[in-house]
Amino acid sequence: MKYEKNNNAFSRRELFYGWYIVAAIFFMIFVSAGFRQSYGLFVPSWIKDFDISVSMISFVSASGWVINGIAQPIVGRLSDQYGAKIVMSWSVLILGLSTLGMALSTGIWGLIFFYGLFGSFAVAGAQFTPVTPLISRWFVQKRGMALSLLTSGGSAGAMLIVPFSAFLMAMTNWRWSLAALAAAILLLAMPLILIVVKNDPKHIGSAPDGEKDVVSKNKDLRVAQEGPLTVSRWQQSYRTAPMWQLTMSYIVCGVTTAIISVHFVQFAKTEGIDETSSAVAFGLLSLMNLVGVLGLGFISDKIKRKNALTVIYAFRGIGFLSLLLFPSSYGIWIFSVIAGGSWLASVPQTSALAAEVYGIRHAGTITGMLSMVHMLAGALAVAAAGINFDISGSYNLTWLTSFLLLIGASLISFSVNEKFYSSRFNPVISHT
Repeated sequence: MKYEKNNNAFSRRELFYGWYIVAAIFFMIFVSAGFRQSYGLFVPSWIKDFDISVSMISFVSASGWVINGIAQPIVGRLSDQYGAKIVMSWSVLILGLSTLGMALSTGIWGLIFFYGLFGSFAVAGAQFTPVTPLISRWFVQKRGMALSLLTSGGSAGAMLIVPFSAFLMAMTNWRWSLAALAAAILLLAMPLILIVVKNDPKHIGSAPDGEKDVVSKNKDLRVAQEGPLTVSRWQQSYRTAPMWQLTMSYIVCGVTTAIISVHFVQFAKTEGIDETSSAVAFGLLSLMNLVGVLGLGFISDKIKRKNALTVIYAFRGIGFLSLLLFPSSYGIWIFSVIAGGSWLASVPQTSALAAEVYGIRHAGTITGMLSMVHMLAGALAVAAAGINFDISGSYNLTWLTSFLLLIGASLISFSVNEKFYSSRFNPVISHT
């Protein structure tokens, strides 16, 4: 009897395997975010080496955002049908090879091919779209925390990889910087996904974290997982208000994050700030985002997600306003602190809310559709910001437009009737 009690105590202390999966995917998102966020760092070098304009390099980035947007529902659907692990494994392989191809590019067509086409398609499968349904199967009560921890991988990637890439550029050149990133993707991220990740807890004879508590209270796990709007087909979600509210606010998220990821370093350079300092400022933005994402992660499963999104978009809007109100020499630092705390925090809250409103059966496809409009809107914004700069020589109109859009997104998020539609607050019994 004593041995049995000790054995049970040890079992309770054993770390749930889902957290190992979170760690492996964290690193995948870390390096894939580095791939995306470091693009802006290389823009001045590419403009000089390839003799191209800001608008031209912006269109290369915009093409990548378009391809990435188109890829989102595709990888989401594949994840729903075949499992997230195989989608992530192939995506990481292609992403690593594409990054290496970028390092060997001799002109803008190489960037279009390796970044705009293959790399951008692959990064869709190496970030949040296939991750949402997988994590939703492994976690129930701590879903928001798990997704927030994974999102912090994107923050950490931008915070560490962008300044490190800038350091490598200063020591060597942009080609070696990209080659180092390719090595991290192929030699570290890919083996972690292949070895650690499992598609479903039942594959190792386990159950979702917190599921037993739900069962004991409701005697039917589906009660805690489904809400009034749970769909049998993903298309049905577009017949309801929450999907359109999430879509509109996520469009604004895409616009504002894309502009900064591509134009932040170029903006700083035009204001007389060197590339290393602007990269450090971008790293500070990512550090503050890491703090914000993790902070929200610890409380996100205890508050309404719509309230979190309302605050996130409002703070980001204030950050853009600071770029208009303060001199650039310290305006970029104020922006990094204020906007940074909200930067990627919208991602786990949006994907978790969508899964709780519409169920996890089609979570990959629904997250993919949301991510698609996010990326397509970002593509248009990047191109428009580049054209505006070439015409006016300033980003002021871009910052003002971003501020107004974010205030609108904040109000839209607040209008979501989460208490009625979410399975967290209004669970319904499913007989399927």
